[in-house]
Amino acid sequence: MTATPTAPDPTMDAIGRAVAEGRAGDIASARRELLALWSAIGVTGDPLHRCTLAHHLADLYDDPAQALVWDVRALDAADAVTERRVQDHHPGLHVTAFYPSLHLNLADDHRRLGSFDAAAEHIDAARKHAPALPRDPYGELLRAGIERVAEAITRRETAESTTPR
Repeated sequence: MTATPTAPDPTMDAIGRAVAEGRAGDIASARRELLALWSAIGVTGDPLHRCTLAHHLADLYDDPAQALVWDVRALDAADAVTERRVQDHHPGLHVTAFYPSLHLNLADDHRRLGSFDAAAEHIDAARKHAPALPRDPYGELLRAGIERVAEAITRRETAESTTPR
């Protein structure tokens, strides 16, 4: 959900730095930084900031219940983001392309918690939104993740997954 912005955005830059730190292995520090940013942004702050931050913060929790909290916040924020705001950040982004990943994450959280009906609803929503994904490696990665999670839901598996988030 991050891309090269058209104008400087210190908050998105700070989110990006924290995400990179988490990907480099310093999960605790990345989580602290993102939680501090969340406090600064506030629950009524810029929906693009809230969506991006919550989406990435969910990835820093192994516990599916904790991830679910942040994934719900990301989806709620996405529903408040306008296309204009997304385009102001980066002309190549479209808010519709956020939804496959957001619903995939929610489906996987619910699946891991054993809530298969809720998981199925979100995987159906991810599939419905999948045509908005770009035809590139990232889009293909998410499409494959949707199918893997759908299969795990059908098998009623709750094991941790390696689904791209």
